[in-house]
Amino acid sequence: LLSTFPAATQYFMWEKMRLPIGATFCVMTLHFGQWMNRIFNFYMWAWFPVNFTTPGLMIPSAIFLDVTLMMTGSYMFTALFGGMGWSLLFYPANWTWLAPFHLAVKHPSGPLMSVAD
Repeated sequence: LLSTFPAATQYFMWEKMRLPIGATFCVMTLHFGQWMNRIFNFYMWAWFPVNFTTPGLMIPSAIFLDVTLMMTGSYMFTALFGGMGWSLLFYPANWTWLAPFHLAVKHPSGPLMSVAD
């Protein structure tokens, strides 16, 4: 479900302008809107920590989808291989900003746990 808007934008930009950047453009604008929503609504309005509301990083997946369309030129191969690459790249792309939450922390009550626990 996450790749439907980037795929629709990719189709429009490829058919009308022959630019293989539709998914990346859509994801970048989506990230901008999500960050503005999280900063203004969660942080400034509700005082919720921004690092607990970060959106999932989809940029490497969108680049892979655009490169697949550019290399194959086929919507079928882009849907098969690009969609598979989209899902396989989504979780590892988020490891960089999730890594600090898995560091060991000594709690005042005694146990040594990670922030993710």
